[in-house]
Amino acid sequence: MHGLHLIADLHDCRCRREFLLDAPGLESFCIAACERHGLTVVGRCFHQFRTAAGEPAGVTGTVVLAESHLAVHTWPEMAGATLDIYVCNFSADNSDRAHALFDESIAAFAPERVEKKRVARGSIRA
Repeated sequence: MHGLHLIADLHDCRCRREFLLDAPGLESFCIAACERHGLTVVGRCFHQFRTAAGEPAGVTGTVVLAESHLAVHTWPEMAGATLDIYVCNFSADNSDRAHALFDESIAAFAPERVEKKRVARGSIRA
């Protein structure tokens, strides 16, 4: 068990507001981005929230990867999103792929302010 966990809180996103509201569009973006960076998609689940009036609200979604996962959650009412990318490095070092996916995903939301965390998970067995 050895991997890299990248976490970001995205504030004041300047992307089109629709990007924060569109579960199918966000899912398509996430799947394509994972594949572009050489990660293996094995599953996905995206949920569109609705307001009391039935209008689209935020989105929560996860792409399950053979290498681990990508998770995204949006708050259009606050122009915000959170991003979570974890890759295990058991059979190969996927760190560069994770960083490239992380950077592309953050850029897609065009946040004014980003809070990032990098967590080394587990340890390497000798």
